Amino acid sequence: MAYHTDHFPILGIQEFSDNQLKSCNLLFNELSGARSIDDPHKHDFFIINLFEKGVGSHTIDFTEYQVKDHQIHLVFPDQVHQWVIEKETIGYQLMISRDWFESFLPSLRFSASYYQNHPVINLSKEVFETFLYEFQAIQKELNGEKVFWELIQKRSELIGLLVSQSVEGAFKDFEIYNSNPIISKFLHLIDEYFKTERSVSFYADKLNISANYLNIVCKKNLNASASSLIQDRILLEAKRLLKVSEMSVKDIVYDLGFYDHASFSKFFKAQTGMTPSQFKE
Repeated sequence: MAYHTDHFPILGIQEFSDNQLKSCNLLFNELSGARSIDDPHKHDFFIINLFEKGVGSHTIDFTEYQVKDHQIHLVFPDQVHQWVIEKETIGYQLMISRDWFESFLPSLRFSASYYQNHPVINLSKEVFETFLYEFQAIQKELNGEKVFWELIQKRSELIGLLVSQSVEGAFKDFEIYNSNPIISKFLHLIDEYFKTERSVSFYADKLNISANYLNIVCKKNLNASASSLIQDRILLEAKRLLKVSEMSVKDIVYDLGFYDHASFSKFFKAQTGMTPSQFKE
């Protein structure tokens, strides 16, 4: 298991590849029977799970989702996940390397943060069949004598577009993320700068708008203040580091840019009702 600079047990796509190819960009796995990942960990690649029959639970970034028939589950690079899947489960999995993921992202059409809020998508039987056809076509291509990677890449992009199409009808808040580009840009900037920048005005400057206007847009569209979105991201990272890293609380305090242990504990307890040490247990 490779340890990354940020102390997470991070699994690289090579670790799942039988032939250990350094140029491995996409892997296909069949999921059948019981399996569990008891210790949360994160991947540096993108995973699309397609469940034909699903029984169990899948926890992605500390939110638990039920695994059911005809579902897609998305796990983004750097997200923390664990699952317990019962033996009745039948599924298929595509793992897309970080290099390919960059070129795959546009086919998802909406911001990554949108999908991270909705990583589980329920499919009708017809739509499931369409996904299954594409997954099996990729599997067949990978098993061929000479792998035509460009075709596989296009098929995986097609799967991304199918995901986008499925999402459009599935979630009520879909329009919100799409109607205002400021929201997705803001969330993207938070991801980039949250460890060092806490002030709403910093992000507003980057977006060329006033802090007040940024706040209004967030309240109107997401029903949350701009500063609470920044805090949510810091909290998510704190949870990831406490649960899945070898870092001491002291290192985490420093890594997340808190003044001292007390201010971090106060922040964490206000958000979760637990101390960092209690959460870590």
